[in-house]
Amino acid sequence: MTDAALSTAAAATAAGPATGSPPAGDLAGPDPFGLPPRRQASAAAAVRDRLRRGVLALVAIVLLCAVWEGYKAIGSPQGTRLFGAPVLPRTTDTAMPHVWSVLAELGRPELSLRDDRTVGESVLRGMWFSLRVALAGFGVGVAVGVLLAVAMARLRVLERGLLPYVIASQTVPLVALAPLVAGWGGRLHLGGLEWQRWMSVALIAAYLAFFPVAVGMLRGLQAPAAESVELMRSYAASWWQTLIRLRLPASVPYLMPALRLAAASAVIGTVVAEISTGTRGGVGRLIIDYSMSASSDATRLYDAVLGAAVTGLVMAAAVALLEAAVGRRWGRHA
Repeated sequence: MTDAALSTAAAATAAGPATGSPPAGDLAGPDPFGLPPRRQASAAAAVRDRLRRGVLALVAIVLLCAVWEGYKAIGSPQGTRLFGAPVLPRTTDTAMPHVWSVLAELGRPELSLRDDRTVGESVLRGMWFSLRVALAGFGVGVAVGVLLAVAMARLRVLERGLLPYVIASQTVPLVALAPLVAGWGGRLHLGGLEWQRWMSVALIAAYLAFFPVAVGMLRGLQAPAAESVELMRSYAASWWQTLIRLRLPASVPYLMPALRLAAASAVIGTVVAEISTGTRGGVGRLIIDYSMSASSDATRLYDAVLGAAVTGLVMAAAVALLEAAVGRRWGRHA
């Protein structure tokens, strides 16, 4: 069977029955920029949606800072307790510094370093290191998750045998697992490759990232209706042709949210693994170093935590750009 016929069959399964007349927007013809009116309206709506989400994100940050400063102004220096248990933090400067104090600390020199970098420069370098490790773990996790999902979708016996273990893998405490992985990595000898400590951190990030991808991708591969699968079979399409022409396109709406969750999980795994293994160079190590002086001044510790949060936002933004690119491509071929 030719690829053109398979493409026609796959398009027929996605488009459904024909209506006999084109949409009203297409009757007006394309606009001067080459986009039909319906696509032009869709693109404008997407831009408005991104602007609205950006404004809402800024408003959320401002509200968070306002709530922080408001509680610091009216809260008890000893914190708030309910039935003897602490429910709200203390409002002292050592426990809860002002927002502007945390930001101002970024420009102060970090005297413990020989090259006299500022705290902000150290945080940026740590973010860059952690971001690269998280990206490596994210890539490995996505590859493993996709391969597992395809294998489980291909053989139902693999799904029944592997899926419970895939779910159970996420119940292992990460704090206990990270030192074990670092210890195992030190004993690995792969030809001329010397196992670096950051590789253990990336492996932990991949361990957290593969799970949402495997589950989401599997759900997407199983999403096509039985009628659509039967139509592909009627065209004598093989399983792999059905996978490429029908199942993979159907899995995209399920894969994108899974990738966002995997990106966040990769950053969390990276920072926690850096803290657990003591890996130098990343934000996790800065959190350890700055926590030693947090009893007298916690602003640097908050700067490191802020750097970890921004690293997660950068990963989320990268996945959002990927999602937009995939959406534009599928939109052009719809």
